[in-house]
Amino acid sequence: MSQPFSGRRAAAALVTAALLLPLSACGGNDDSKKDAGSEKSGSAAPKADLTVLAASSLTDVFKKAGAVYEKEHPGTKVNFSFAGSQELAAQVKEGAPADAVVTADTKTMDGMKVDVGTPTVIAKNRLVIATGEGNPKKIGNIEDLADSKLKVVLAASEVPVGRYGKRVLDAQKLKVKPVSQEPNVRAVLSKVELGEADAGLVYKTDAATAPKKVDAVDIPDAQNAVASYPAATLKASQHQAAAAAFVKWLSTPEAQKILQQAGFQKP
Repeated sequence: MSQPFSGRRAAAALVTAALLLPLSACGGNDDSKKDAGSEKSGSAAPKADLTVLAASSLTDVFKKAGAVYEKEHPGTKVNFSFAGSQELAAQVKEGAPADAVVTADTKTMDGMKVDVGTPTVIAKNRLVIATGEGNPKKIGNIEDLADSKLKVVLAASEVPVGRYGKRVLDAQKLKVKPVSQEPNVRAVLSKVELGEADAGLVYKTDAATAPKKVDAVDIPDAQNAVASYPAATLKASQHQAAAAAFVKWLSTPEAQKILQQAGFQKP
């Protein structure tokens, strides 16, 4: 017996729906997989690949800080290039591709005024006398460095730590003839570590990186020099927003904690 027209139409609709359901389900799965794949690949793509030029004395602490920053900012990669501040300035003026710069003195940063944004001091530091482990020459104060029998190594005068050292020695009217003048503070520290020098003027934080190889003789505040570390973005950066975010982060409580744990002082 034939069905009424309305009944046949309802049956046909049910059959059509049944046939389309598997197709729509397959299509839905494909779209979901496509969206998931796109989201996954999107999260894997770095938001910014930053290059930060930084003073040699920041080598250890910035590696730690960079790892923390990358963890908190997925997709952002921070690459550091460490050297003496005067070398960093030369790189910037030569147009080296980079996004931010952090020097160990304000004078060097001021010399890059046309190439950088507004600098922010993120930390401070002080000098100490680095000696061999156990202080075999029994160096007790800054005046001892004038002993002609000692092999003293200093940083070159164009290097921030070299200028700070000269200021300290000149203030005490001490004449020290270094056996060598190095291009950065880490080179000074290395000479002492290797026993090629009896003593050298380095930052307190640098001496702290080699506690089993060198001793640090403190210099009283009244005789010492304070090193300031300004950070700034580079105007030629291709990642201005990301570079500015990193420089700003260096002044946050979390970044400051990392710096101060390494021996740096509050800005």
